[in-house]
Amino acid sequence: MDLDLSPKLAKKVYGSDGGSYHAWCPSELPMLRQGNIGAAKLALAKNGLALPRYSDSAKVAYVLQGCGVAGIVLPESEEKVIAIKTGDAIALPFGVVTWWYNQGDTDLVVLFLGDTKTAHKAGEFTDFFLTGSNGIFTGFTTEFVSRAWDLKEDIVKSLVGSQSGSGIVKLDAGFKMPQPKEEHRKGMVLNCEEAPLDVDIKNGGRVVVLNTNNLPLVSQVGLGADLVKLDGSAMCSPGFSCDSALQVTYIVKGSGRAQVVGVDGKRVLETTVKAGNLFIVPRFFVVSKIADPDGMSWFSIITTPNPIFTHLAGRTSVWKALSPQVLQASFNVPQDVEAAFRSKRMDSEIFFPSG
Repeated sequence: MDLDLSPKLAKKVYGSDGGSYHAWCPSELPMLRQGNIGAAKLALAKNGLALPRYSDSAKVAYVLQGCGVAGIVLPESEEKVIAIKTGDAIALPFGVVTWWYNQGDTDLVVLFLGDTKTAHKAGEFTDFFLTGSNGIFTGFTTEFVSRAWDLKEDIVKSLVGSQSGSGIVKLDAGFKMPQPKEEHRKGMVLNCEEAPLDVDIKNGGRVVVLNTNNLPLVSQVGLGADLVKLDGSAMCSPGFSCDSALQVTYIVKGSGRAQVVGVDGKRVLETTVKAGNLFIVPRFFVVSKIADPDGMSWFSIITTPNPIFTHLAGRTSVWKALSPQVLQASFNVPQDVEAAFRSKRMDSEIFFPSG
């Protein structure tokens, strides 16, 4: 059966005047279900609040746009109130409770990519809300909630029934939310726009890798991630994950072309990708991208906390490690052709500038 790897856009699931929640559906992007991967986006308008919730999946959150505040409660831990901004990556382990608030004038947009092995539905996140019209306590009888909270039933009815919104609400402009604490960012957030570069190639591109070294919490999530910026008309070397990981890619800005080659040398994807697209590269399949003239950037998760990639072009290519005789015999070409092949890309690594 042929794989449908074509990139897709997210679809709106719910929303209010405070913002909206969008997700990618496994029925349209089958690799989500096959790979046990979930993907969603939260977009909050000014004064929009995403009500406290926990999820059935571990995730990595990436702030695509705007600035705001996130509240994060790890199991058996105090609340951390964190200022967030464009470029922030946040590891959200299984069982964490979060809320999100936009105090800025522009929309706050947060991408969520994660592992759905523990989820109720493969390839989908399910959130459980603590408050709101669909909050978990609306399902209990007043007696049960009264006993649990040690409150009179009339107070319980007010607490459980007063919030008519669900998922996302808009607060009054004068409402005071908790102030973020700078020390709470430590160990919780890595800003990919400001972090030291793991790869920096002039006129080629740049990479920041999110792993257990710079954000130890990703070990609890079981995912690695990276932010890649490809300069105009530059190429990203063909490569594959050699540790059986899936690569889930969201195009943050710009556009370009992508090709994916799978079993028996079959090209399984040849397409144009643009901002907002999500696509998934199966295990061991080889992918390469070429940016359009204005460049292209993407944020990816890899289904292992410390991913290892093998590249098939450039100085670090596996071709450079193989002996000349093996290359000559394998390609069935004269020695001078093999020598010409080996002499190229001696200094380039994983990005190749235009021209």
